[in-house]
Amino acid sequence: MRVSKGGPPRAAGAPRRPVRVVCRPLTRRLWPDLERLFGDKGACGGCWCMVWRLPRPEYERGKGAGNKAALRSLAGRRPAPGVLAFHRREPVGWCAIAPRADYPALGRSRVLAPLDDRPVWSVSCFFVARPYRRRGVGSQLLAAAVAFAASCGARHVEGYPVEAASGAVPDVFAWTGTPGVFLKAGFREAARRSPTRPIMRREVRPPRQKTQA
Repeated sequence: MRVSKGGPPRAAGAPRRPVRVVCRPLTRRLWPDLERLFGDKGACGGCWCMVWRLPRPEYERGKGAGNKAALRSLAGRRPAPGVLAFHRREPVGWCAIAPRADYPALGRSRVLAPLDDRPVWSVSCFFVARPYRRRGVGSQLLAAAVAFAASCGARHVEGYPVEAASGAVPDVFAWTGTPGVFLKAGFREAARRSPTRPIMRREVRPPRQKTQA
């Protein structure tokens, strides 16, 4: 048997059981939970989910403490920079989402350049704790992120997943998600300027207003 930290023991090669999570927008109060999820590496290499938000030289200089401080400052603003997933009060996943204009790196990309002049929100990153990967957390995070964007007035949401030429995409390269997760969430492929980088898009509706009796 193999024991994964933070999860139940399972036999080697056995499928992972799906889990249900609760997702909440990141706030200052929840910042310690994000810190615990990301760990000392800031999810990956000191990124702290700032690679698309900052000019490249600034991002490189800030790897680690600088990028961490930048993301922490966003946790106190509206709209929140993303949503956190919790399983039994344990932070297990993160999905970053924001208006596309908040991600300057997208504007510099030929492959992911704007499709039209519609204002869109962009899903830029997923991070799921290792024991919870391939257990449906990413799909729940994406659904929560779309609902959050809609509550903030978004009408179109885009994603930029990675599709491997052959075989599965290693976790380290799948931080923008995979096409299957977006397709299951009602996205469609809107463009593909690279064999491995489709642009997925979904139209969203504002949440229904509760009527008073």
